[in-house]
Amino acid sequence: MSIIEFENVSHRNILHNISGHFNEARITTFVGPSGAGKTTCLKHINGLLSPGSGNIFFRGENIQDMDMVELRKRIGMAFQSAPMIGGTVYDNLNLPKAIFNERLEQDRAVELLERVDLGGIPLDQNIKSLSGGEKSRISIARTLVNRPEVLLLDEITASLDYRMVKEVERLIVRLQREYNVTVIWITHDLDQARRVSDDMWFLAAGELIEYGNAAFIDESDNPLIKNFLEGEAL
Repeated sequence: MSIIEFENVSHRNILHNISGHFNEARITTFVGPSGAGKTTCLKHINGLLSPGSGNIFFRGENIQDMDMVELRKRIGMAFQSAPMIGGTVYDNLNLPKAIFNERLEQDRAVELLERVDLGGIPLDQNIKSLSGGEKSRISIARTLVNRPEVLLLDEITASLDYRMVKEVERLIVRLQREYNVTVIWITHDLDQARRVSDDMWFLAAGELIEYGNAAFIDESDNPLIKNFLEGEAL
């Protein structure tokens, strides 16, 4: 069952007439060369960008007709650099609530830390004292604060070492199963996409070339995909 649908979506000179859907409660990765439009697609899903033409639907409702506050509670997003604000671990976990003039209960904050295997970290610990991997986990926990139905992940393991990359991958897969959440994940690491994906979108030059079950990436006869797998510039 689809949860998000793109219908002939174009944006400036970046996206060109994209139509496709994302299946509910699965992990879908965006793959393709740099400049393909992956991040632009992701930002359209939670209303950070609006289509120049076309429509995007979330559970059958046009995103442009939805309340943006409500939409962003239902669709969480974590970015590549896991940006943190100054202050404590709690201050960072509370950020999604503070934006809406709400406050995260401390018990819930502790639960979220445990969910991302950081149960030993005090809520009042200074965020600057955490490692890159720990900050990445805090960023993931933060996306769960509002109990979203969809998680958008933009290159969240790009700055981590190989061991931490594997740990974060296992964490995301586990959280996806536990929460039955839909995950849409941009990655430039094709091996990572193979490891974590249920489904996949392949974009190039702002066009959706092919999408569906992740197995297609190694079975496709499309020359653009074959060239990409062989490391050739598109």
